[in-house]
Amino acid sequence: MAANSASLKLYIKPSCPWCHDAIRWLTQAGYEFEKLDVYSDPTIYAEMREISGQSLAPTLSVGDLVLADFGVDELIPFLKEHNIQPS
Repeated sequence: MAANSASLKLYIKPSCPWCHDAIRWLTQAGYEFEKLDVYSDPTIYAEMREISGQSLAPTLSVGDLVLADFGVDELIPFLKEHNIQPS
């Protein structure tokens, strides 16, 4: 499945170092994404839990694909495997 990076949603927790790493890597690689702070809105937190089945961040969703509780070393192969390119 090829996906447009404009549909990327990144669920984050502000104090999470893995979240900061994901934001930095995606930004430097040229991806456009919606950053969603799960602590600022209980609805967003519930949405992340529903799509991922867990409460850990970062969680990335693009269409029906979800990568939960990841580091950059897991993010890169996920994007490559699903042919998710920067805009």
